[in-house]
Amino acid sequence: MMNKRVPDWLNSSLWSAPSPHHDSAAADPPPPAERPPQPQPEVSSPVPHEAKREGRDPLGNASENNASPCCSDEGDGRSSDYSAPAEASPAAKDVTRQNQILNELSKKVINVGEMRRLALQGLPDGAGIRAMVWKVLLGYLPADHSLWPSELAKKRSQYKQFKEELLVNPSEIARRLEESSPENHQSDTGSPRLLSRSEISHGEHPLSLGKTSIWNQFFQETEVVEQINRDVMRTHPDIHFFSGDSAFAKSNQEALRSILIVFAKLNPGIRYVQGMNEILAPLYYIFKSDPNEENAASAEADTFFCFVELLSGFRDNFVQQLDNSVVGIRATITRLSQLLKDHDEELWRHLEFTSKVNPQFYAFRWITLLLTQEFTFTDSLTIWDTLLSDPDGPQETLLRVCCAMLIIVRKRLLAGDFTSNLKLLQNYPPTNISHLLYVANKLRAL
Repeated sequence: MMNKRVPDWLNSSLWSAPSPHHDSAAADPPPPAERPPQPQPEVSSPVPHEAKREGRDPLGNASENNASPCCSDEGDGRSSDYSAPAEASPAAKDVTRQNQILNELSKKVINVGEMRRLALQGLPDGAGIRAMVWKVLLGYLPADHSLWPSELAKKRSQYKQFKEELLVNPSEIARRLEESSPENHQSDTGSPRLLSRSEISHGEHPLSLGKTSIWNQFFQETEVVEQINRDVMRTHPDIHFFSGDSAFAKSNQEALRSILIVFAKLNPGIRYVQGMNEILAPLYYIFKSDPNEENAASAEADTFFCFVELLSGFRDNFVQQLDNSVVGIRATITRLSQLLKDHDEELWRHLEFTSKVNPQFYAFRWITLLLTQEFTFTDSLTIWDTLLSDPDGPQETLLRVCCAMLIIVRKRLLAGDFTSNLKLLQNYPPTNISHLLYVANKLRAL
């Protein structure tokens, strides 16, 4: 059978020129220049040659930010103008797009389809745009602008109630039960008295093993809570927003912890899976960095509901019982492999049969963590703009971006063996995000 012909644009030297620092780039990406501080709480989108602004850097990176140069992609030497005529400067385009988005957001009824189109190639910084747009795209804010105040008040109140009911220990629950029935706990003189052993219900006893026992449930949940605590402490240790001894960092860690615990208790079928903290972090960062003080103060509640909505599209990837089903993570990885075969059979055959790199070795993390560990935090936000705005849904878009990641380094993969290819894909090199999203979008049309 004839192999499907590789599209001409994939064979361009612009994509495949070998890296002058091939080996070192794959293993240890060179640290880029430090980014000057910015006035807005949001992270700047990694737009090539974007005008740098002075002010406070809310990320407060402990290490230098890995911003990618616009004229190279993981060192492959690709030109930034390979496929498009000269256009207005990125800064001018950002201003224009920002005005378009603000105009759409100001309408009485937002055209969500138009909003998706505007956000598809990344959102500009400023005015809390990313926070508002993400909430709209995730369905947390309705299209009807007049409904925002009531919806926000209702959801924020609901989350507060979740915390009050779920983030308490059994002793507190027992105390509340006791206080709710004061007639049962007053002596003849009217003064409080201690409960006798016979008055303590089976479900309230710390040694009870009953399924309805609040203490038994508490001890079963302790392991999950401990795992959440460990993961939260490890979340982006190089970013002061999430890590450090400051009161601000600790309050952010506590917010992440509360969200994950509430989610785990409300979703016993999935509970908490290691790595969910990495998916939660970008949402909370964006909402907490909203220049609107009221929204920033309610970032925890807003993040919780948006996290639930985002995870609903990827839920099956986290359910271990579904791993081998048609909707589990292995089936999703198989779809990625098929997508690569459809668009670049030569590369697919080399990975599958020549170098024999099982896609689970690299794609499992790519997919389950939504690429948060493969790129800088700033670049991840831009990729998420595309994931959340694509009308095909985040899962389909994620697979196209993953396929584009393989295609972008295809010459290095075709020249590599098992060891070098696995090293390259498990330590994906710095790349220009604009190029990556362009290729991913190109795969939709082919």
